Amino acid sequence: MPERIPCEFFLVRYVPDPVKCEFVNIGVVLREVPGEAATYAAPAETRVRFTRDWARVRCLDADADVELLEALEGEIAARLKLGTADPKPVLAQIEDSFSNSIQMTEARACLAESMSAELDLLMEMYVAPRREKRARIRTGRAAIAGQMRTQFERAGVWALMRKRIAAATYTQPGDPLRIDCGYRPNGVIKMFHAVSLEGDVEAAKVLAFSAARLREGVTRVEKARLELSAVVEVLRTIAKPGNDEDDANAGALEIAGSAGSSEAADRYRFGVDIMEEQQIRVITVNDLARAAATARADLRL
Repeated sequence: MPERIPCEFFLVRYVPDPVKCEFVNIGVVLREVPGEAATYAAPAETRVRFTRDWARVRCLDADADVELLEALEGEIAARLKLGTADPKPVLAQIEDSFSNSIQMTEARACLAESMSAELDLLMEMYVAPRREKRARIRTGRAAIAGQMRTQFERAGVWALMRKRIAAATYTQPGDPLRIDCGYRPNGVIKMFHAVSLEGDVEAAKVLAFSAARLREGVTRVEKARLELSAVVEVLRTIAKPGNDEDDANAGALEIAGSAGSSEAADRYRFGVDIMEEQQIRVITVNDLARAAATARADLRL
């Protein structure tokens, strides 16, 4: 049986009115605790994850600044990356800066099979709403973006990536497009954007239209080469929604070829084609684990 990793975790709570002491758990900070017998000075790994469902926060506080709370996840991760061995001072600073509307629980010990698996378990136990398993299944771009984030989180790279990258930085002021996420290994900037081909292909056309100007702008502003990837659903989930989605390693082109000449397949093929014509790499959600592993290697984690 593999040796388990000794860890400690803190729950992050939103407390809109500290006098009432009503709160909602919104996230988890999980930290590896090296054993006393450790003979090496490897840095302890720390991971942070916040909820993606803010419904309970809004029920408790209709005026909650959800965007600020979402940004807090990245801020905590960035501060902990500065190399502190003990996260408690960092968490205390966060509490003070939010006037105790953000609070951290005392550390609790746990033994983890892996950091990713333990973080998933803690989120399910303490943060996810009980109704989550029966919740309406997300579809379209929201579902793709959610899967993308999940895979990058499991690889431990999400906190290190830029999010909602403004295309206007590279094209011209007023451009409303925001690319979902990206990172920079060496002289290349890799960006990823969720594009659903389920309903129509407008999003694919927008991304294709923007690609050349984005590429030129990245070269001009960042002095780097752009690798732009569009993440799309597997076509079979569009043409045959009742089928199982576990076609591991099934690529967009393979699935498109097997779906015949249906209208859905034609739209899908058109969307893929117009993006690839603009040198956009098209991958499906089934390829995300591999892309996340590549990102981890690129960032030398």
